Parts: sequence; structure tokens; C-alpha cells
Amino acid sequence: MVYITEAHPSDVWQMQSNVKDKVVFASPKTEEERAFVAGACVRKLGIKYPAVLDEFGNSTEQAYTGWPDRIYLLQAGGRVAFKSKPGPFGFSAEQLGKELAKVTAGNGTAPKLSAKAH
Repeated sequence: MVYITEAHPSDVWQMQSNVKDKVVFASPKTEEERAFVAGACVRKLGIKYPAVLDEFGNSTEQAYTGWPDRIYLLQAGGRVAFKSKPGPFGFSAEQLGKELAKVTAGNGTAPKLSAKAH
């Protein structure tokens, strides 16, 4: 997971779901603040896979059109094998599972997914 620009900062566009999930943060002003917010969101939302931080200039978000959130499956070498519709409502664990199966076919790995909407 790449944490990009905060989608619903309290000082711009606060969502009730953020209040309910207790992930209410103002727009970070520094890389350190962004890292703190990203870490808090990962912990509070129970995200169980590795997360990295987009740099403050948002180059990853701009390159992949990740806002508000989107799922990408990258193959070795960085080739995009799958791009979801914008989330959270465009996510399909079933579709991602099918795409993972295609990418991992023949290497003996069987992907296992579970979906948890936030």
C-alpha cells in the first residue's frame, strides 16, 4: 500500500466515516506529519499489509491516479497487471483474486484474499 494525500482532512473535507473510525486529521504540512497520519490510519483501520509513504510532492499519486484510493497489482519490473476502479466502492476482492491468479499461475502460489471495506 502507498499512502498518498489524505483524502478527507478535517480542514478541507471531513467525512462522517472518518469520525466514526476515529481517523480525523488535518492536512499534513510536513513529511513527518504525513508519516504520523499514515501510520495512525494503518493502525486504526487494521490494515495488515506493508505500507509505504508517497513523497510530499505526490509523485506516486500523480503517476498512478491513486486518489481517493485505488488498487493496483504490479508485476515484476513494475508493469501494471491490474487497476481497480476508484475506491472504496470500486474495489473487488474477487476480481483482484482472479488477476493475482493470472500473475502467479505456474509458480506454485495460490493467492488468498479477504475483503474489508472501510
